[in-house]
Formats: sequence, C-alpha cells, structure tokens
Amino acid sequence: MKIKRTHLLFVALTGLIMLTIPLPAFGQSCALCYTQAASAGARMIQALRSGILILVVPPTVMSVGMIFIVHHKRNQFKRSEEADESGQDW
Repeated sequence: MKIKRTHLLFVALTGLIMLTIPLPAFGQSCALCYTQAASAGARMIQALRSGILILVVPPTVMSVGMIFIVHHKRNQFKRSEEADESGQDW
C-alpha cells in the first residue's frame, strides 16, 4: 500500500494543528504544576511555560526526525529491490 505525499503531509499538518490548539484539559493533568502556578507570580508562570516547552520540544523533534529517516531508508531499500528485480532475466 503506497501512501501519497499529499496524504502524509495532510496527516502531519493535522497532527501539528491538534498539538498546537490550546485545550483546557492539557493543564489539568499535573497537580504540582497547577499548585505551583496558582501560588506563583508572573515570572514563575513564564518559567513553568518555558520548562514545559524545553521538556516537550526535543523529544518531539527527535521522534519526527526518526520517522523521516526511517521513511527515507524504507523507500531507499524498496528502490534498490525494484532495481534488482528489474535487472534479473529469470
């Protein structure tokens, strides 16, 4: 089953949009963050936001990078197999 690039791009953009849309439920899962933010000033809230980005962005970038590399290598192996099969005279 081949997936067209437009479909892959659509899925990637949809996932990115869903991750960037702020939902109130995202902030309800961590009681410690909630209590720290409620009892802190504006600088502490900004520090918490920066800390969350620092903890979320690198694994996300690494995951997307690994998916890109695996997808590229998968296509590379398929291309080499197709070239081997077309060159055979059996």
